[in-house]
Amino acid sequence: MQRPARLVLIALVALLAVPAATVKAATRMPIGFFDDPGFRWSPDRVDNLAAAANTGATVIHTTASWANIAPTRPAAPGDPDDPAYKLGDLDQLVRESARYGLRVMIDVTGTPKWANGGLSPNHMPTHLSDFATFVQMLAIRYDGVNPGYGQVSLWSVWNEPNLQQFLTPQYIGKRIVSPANYAKLYRTAYAVIKAANPTAQVAIGETSAQGRDRPLKGFSQTVSPGMFARLLAKQKGLHFDAWAHHPYPTSKKAKPFEKVRYPNVTLLQLPRFETDLRAAFHHTVPIWITEYGHETKPGEPHGVTYAQQAAYAKQALAFARKDQDVQMFIWFTFRDSPGNPWQSGIEQPSGARKPAYATFSALAQLIDGTTVSTKPGIVPAIKMFVPTLTFYNRNGVTLGITYHVFDGSLTVGSGEPISRLGQDGSVVFTPVFTPVAGHVYTVTAAVQDANGNVQIRSAVIRVV
Repeated sequence: MQRPARLVLIALVALLAVPAATVKAATRMPIGFFDDPGFRWSPDRVDNLAAAANTGATVIHTTASWANIAPTRPAAPGDPDDPAYKLGDLDQLVRESARYGLRVMIDVTGTPKWANGGLSPNHMPTHLSDFATFVQMLAIRYDGVNPGYGQVSLWSVWNEPNLQQFLTPQYIGKRIVSPANYAKLYRTAYAVIKAANPTAQVAIGETSAQGRDRPLKGFSQTVSPGMFARLLAKQKGLHFDAWAHHPYPTSKKAKPFEKVRYPNVTLLQLPRFETDLRAAFHHTVPIWITEYGHETKPGEPHGVTYAQQAAYAKQALAFARKDQDVQMFIWFTFRDSPGNPWQSGIEQPSGARKPAYATFSALAQLIDGTTVSTKPGIVPAIKMFVPTLTFYNRNGVTLGITYHVFDGSLTVGSGEPISRLGQDGSVVFTPVFTPVAGHVYTVTAAVQDANGNVQIRSAVIRVV
């Protein structure tokens, strides 16, 4: 018992150094970036990850393109070391993100030619078993058990499946068929991810904000997210932890709260979309905003000014923060680069910061975290994710925790429990205090391993 006592003693010192503003912050969801050119393919990719973490971000969204990772058929598709697999950049992202306190969310998408009869990546695989083997290979590789490969417990399936650009066909004649086809892909991926890591969270959807709901000759075919969700809900055997969505404005110059015709879903239509998701699936559906951003000029001649981008970022983040169903917010992208046609980064290609950098960082520091709801007198267990400690430790190691519970500026509880590092990169503990109806509490915790590595995390407890 001496080692845990030592851990919490050192962790207490770390916690006392937390600024008061952080202690009082109303944190409630993970905030992060999606920028594969910057985080996976740039010569400065590791430095970019460190810079992203300095904004207060704690999650990185990335794409695992089956077509790019396996351009030729592997001889042993279940073996990640098969020479046909191109996993070096993804391996490095997963491993190095943890070093900087960043969790990774992987979106699996895109069929290689060998798996769909020589067609483009937006076509369904001929055999779903091939897709299952690919996803299973990734889920096992990043299950937190394999030393040196890192840990991934956030997943989503297929990018914008309501657009022909990413999934075809959308229609057969006038009948919408993409939701039924997507359901096959999703069920396949969900099953193997959960088998590899039962603690993983898997999001459905990854929907684009716009669609027409009718075939139009001469145009790429699309389905609105509202219609796509309604039809997807009719498919059997779907289980998911969240709905992933991209509520971009409809044009490069549009404001965050532009009015569009539902069932298209930009930010302003999210509340109605959430209501419809609850009705369709018969339970509350958490929303992960896994892509959002505003392009700037002169990089994008039709974009907004730097000042407008900063203002719009503030509006979007504040809106998401107030929405109780939104549980993740990902900005696309972090840094403008020649390898990325989108100029929506909060840094210029040189690394110089746009005004949106300060806006994003200030809000990320306040918003990032987790939210737990409870009833008066019932103390909930708190789960906090500590990716930094997964970089240095294997699953199951004992970690020391020093926590404080705040009701505003008043300390109402504290303790020094221990917890094992979970397969999803988390620790779990139950704080000692008495929740009072109508109050909102902030919990801060310093979590530390035996070698002195520390990560400070926070959560909010709402008493309803």
